[in-house]
Amino acid sequence: MNENEMIILGVIVVMLIGVAAAIYLNQRHRSRQLQAHFGPEYNHAIEGFGERRAAERALVDRTRRVDKLAIHSLPALRRGELSSRWQAVQAEFVDDPASAVRDAHELLDTVMREQGYPTGKFEDEVELLSVHHPATVQHYRAAHRLAEDREHGNSATEDLRQAMIHYRALFDDLLNAGVPREPHRRLEVRHEA
Repeated sequence: MNENEMIILGVIVVMLIGVAAAIYLNQRHRSRQLQAHFGPEYNHAIEGFGERRAAERALVDRTRRVDKLAIHSLPALRRGELSSRWQAVQAEFVDDPASAVRDAHELLDTVMREQGYPTGKFEDEVELLSVHHPATVQHYRAAHRLAEDREHGNSATEDLRQAMIHYRALFDDLLNAGVPREPHRRLEVRHEA
């Protein structure tokens, strides 16, 4: 190998190292950006997928799906009406905890639907809510799990009370936070294979 070939080979090696470093730094930036945006939901996704890259692809996909929806805050008058309905559901808990939990879930469905989130399949609801409400979506999961226990006859009144508390956390976040004033930071990352 002559001297020119050695120089060319050296340049190619340096370029490959530079490309690999850029890819690595881009992936680290993407991971940090997703962690900052999704908070505890980021860790939940990694646990669910068992692998960071697959979980990150799923989180980016969620964001893209939400970007296609017409999510909007509710008018103040409607928020007041829904808040009054929540108070009635809470009052119902004293006499009929199981019905109150069911009504709380139905009221949440109403709020989600009116804000532009599709409803009907729990896992889809959780994924889409996690984009704008990553901290409180965990409450929705906990409430749903407790409500399912109720349906199977495996819950005590305290469990139903906890479900109401969890539903309330998401209800308050949806109703009061609505959609962030400025749209969520777009996750400017490329979908990697």
